[in-house]
Amino acid sequence: MLRGFYNAAQAMIVKQRELDAIGNNLSNINTAGYKKDEIVMNTFMDEMILVNERTETSGHFLQTYADISKTNLEQSNFTFTESNFDVGIYGNVYFNIRAQDNVVYQTRNGQWELDSEGYLVLGKSGRIQGQNGDIYLGVDDFVIDNDGTIYINNEAVDRLSLTYIPPDADVEKIGDNLMLYEGDGAIPQGEIFDIIQGCWEHSNVDGNKEMTQMMEVHRLYEANSKILQYLDTINSRAVEIASVQ
Repeated sequence: MLRGFYNAAQAMIVKQRELDAIGNNLSNINTAGYKKDEIVMNTFMDEMILVNERTETSGHFLQTYADISKTNLEQSNFTFTESNFDVGIYGNVYFNIRAQDNVVYQTRNGQWELDSEGYLVLGKSGRIQGQNGDIYLGVDDFVIDNDGTIYINNEAVDRLSLTYIPPDADVEKIGDNLMLYEGDGAIPQGEIFDIIQGCWEHSNVDGNKEMTQMMEVHRLYEANSKILQYLDTINSRAVEIASVQ
């Protein structure tokens, strides 16, 4: 009986975490470069072992739990705008942003602008990084080549600093636009990527898929809630019978 309480309550917690992740994904469906979060489910089959002399008990139990929240790094599609300040990436490399805390983060958000000092920035997130540090342009007429080299009046002034992140890597999300990758980050020999000026990358959230998943998760949440109520009713009746005896 107690195991039933535990499993039903745990299932509700897992489904609540899934609903939170889906809700956050849907709220960022229009955020440029956003990478959706997924709850990674795991199961384990284990034997109950008594602490005293580590004697094995009969019977097994199967437990399902939410292991981690993992960021899905799948490539998304582009919107072409012809604006110099919209920049997209095809491949597994990411732009580097130096935030106000002086930490360099990674992002796929390529909707940039110039700050009041003439530096290339991603809104209030921080300054875009080049091989020479913060990228200073001072003008809005510039060209970015496919390899990330930046030209003003046909003269190379800097090159985008890029970080390679494997598609199955674990990253730490910082807000909605930034992430922190603690791996090597060096672009492997032969890795294919393209920097595309005049477009920006959408979030990789599929609204229809997320809504369908949300409805399914909500149904499972309600089902486990009813199981928990049913077990509570049985337990209450068992207590009443025991008290009469």
